[in-house]
Formats: sequence, C-alpha cells, structure tokens
Amino acid sequence: MASTSAPQASSPEALSTMTDSKSAIIDRSLHDRLSLPFGTRLVLALTLATTSGFALGTAHGGQMAGLRFRAENAHRLPTSEVGWFLYHKSKNYNAMLGGVKEGFRMGVRLGFWGGLFFWTEEGIDRSEEDGTRDFLSTTVAALSTAGAFSAWNRFPLPTAARTAKMGLKAGLAFGLIQDALGLLRGRKLGYVEFIKRAVGTGQKDSPAQVSSQPG
Repeated sequence: MASTSAPQASSPEALSTMTDSKSAIIDRSLHDRLSLPFGTRLVLALTLATTSGFALGTAHGGQMAGLRFRAENAHRLPTSEVGWFLYHKSKNYNAMLGGVKEGFRMGVRLGFWGGLFFWTEEGIDRSEEDGTRDFLSTTVAALSTAGAFSAWNRFPLPTAARTAKMGLKAGLAFGLIQDALGLLRGRKLGYVEFIKRAVGTGQKDSPAQVSSQPG
C-alpha cells in the first residue's frame, strides 16, 4: 500500500532569501521620502500639480475671458430680451472656452515645475555619498527651481529675490515635514542622530566629571 508523502518543508536557504527580500523592501521603503519610491512620488506630484494648475487656470481664465467679452462688446449692448439672452449665452461660452484653455496651460506649467523640483531633489539625494535624505536637499532643490523659474520668466532682481525667498520657505517647510514623517516611520536622519550622539555623550560625561571633582 503506497504511503502518503508528507509535504516538504521549505529549505532554510529559501526562508532566508524570503526574509532578506522582505527586509530589503522594508528598509528601502523607510529610506525613501514619504516611504514611497521616487516613481510613485513623481506621479503623485505631477498629478497633484497638474490638477491644481488646471483648477486655478480654469477659474482665472474663465473670469478674464468673461471680462474681455464684456469689454469687447460694451459698445453694442443688446436692447431686447432675446438679445440679452444671446449675449449672456455667448459670454458664458467664451468664458468656458477661455477657462479650459488657460486651465490646460496652467496645468502643464505647474506640472513641469513641480516635476523639475522632485527630479532635482532626488538628484541631490542620490549625489550624497552617505545617502542622506533630509530637509537640506529639499531646500536646495526648492531654491534651484525658484532660480530656474525666475531665469525662465526673466524676472527683475527684486522679483527674483522674492521668488527665491518663497522657494526657501516652501522648501524648508516641506523638507521638515518629510523629515518628521520619516522619523515617525522609523527612518534615521543624519542631523537627528548627530544630536542624539551629542546629547548622549554629554549625559555620559556628566557623572564622570562630578566624580572626578575633589571632595
């Protein structure tokens, strides 16, 4: 009578490989900003920037198109009820068309500059020899993007300075927020570890210094 063979247990090598791969995935997710790989962050940033730009551009473009239509037709206002109906219908059509056009333009612009910022931030992160990913890289990326934006639009010096100041504030705030979220998820930061070592060294030296003092 044939005996039923017991299921083969997984080999120690296979279990070790699976454990190492899971640990590598966890370490990589903790090391990445916002615990997301760069590709995912870039797609999310482009989507958010493009959507926000389209919404803002549609609102602004529709308003400006409506005002432009009123200015162009101020000398020939309708005099009948039907005329006013057609006037407002044409005005709404022009406002909608102008809003959609401006929305697409603004969405593309914001998507481009947002993507440039995230590409610059990732490039600075990868250029660090120790793999440091902290608010300094984000701040430098924001300042670089602000400088490129000012140069592209040929801003005068006072306007470029204000743009750089806004980029500095935004980059510093966004970088610190990323660092805070990373700390909550267990990611180690260079400057935080340095502060911990400095504080720990001071606490360890204090009892020795007290005991070495003459009584």
